[in-house]
Amino acid sequence: MAEKAKEMNALFLADLASGLWLPTSMPENAFEACADLARRYGPKLGVRTLDSLHVASALELKADRFWTFDERQAKLAKVVGLKA
Repeated sequence: MAEKAKEMNALFLADLASGLWLPTSMPENAFEACADLARRYGPKLGVRTLDSLHVASALELKADRFWTFDERQAKLAKVVGLKA
């Protein structure tokens, strides 16, 4: 398992170096947006804090699409208008 994790990390670092991923700071209002999403949708959709934070960050960064394999995140993203 540790070897696979090292392999995946090396692939990610290669993608990062090639410009496929662009590092960015946490959006300024992400935590406030996260709390709002959690209050509004947490009980209904069963989203957790990190689910809300990921979607809130996408909203604050004005993302067009939200890519995830997490069903809860995808539901929340769809509800708030992101194309998941």
